[in-house]
Amino acid sequence: MTAEQFRRLVLSFADSEEHTHHGHPDFRVNGRIFSTLGFPNETRAMVKLTPEQQADFVHDYPEVFSPAAGAWGRQGSTSVALPKARKVEMSRAVEAAWRNALEAPPRRKPRR
Repeated sequence: MTAEQFRRLVLSFADSEEHTHHGHPDFRVNGRIFSTLGFPNETRAMVKLTPEQQADFVHDYPEVFSPAAGAWGRQGSTSVALPKARKVEMSRAVEAAWRNALEAPPRRKPRR
């Protein structure tokens, strides 16, 4: 899967929006980031799963999915090796991340 194919897949989910976070594209729904692209390089992406979902994807597709480093990874942030990913597993992973963000309470805007 290419970065552009990943972008199109993520944006195909209802109400998904592309923004920029720390210099690379992120994808949000309900005001929450559920995926990023291009970190640490253009061949990688991230989907924000629950730790249980992450364990399942890492177990079933270890060549594609791996926990992100540190606390983010322990909380479910999951790195994706795009060149090894197929649309079938990526669709399932992105949908899980999208649903997680959609079902979470919306982020409140900071007070000024």
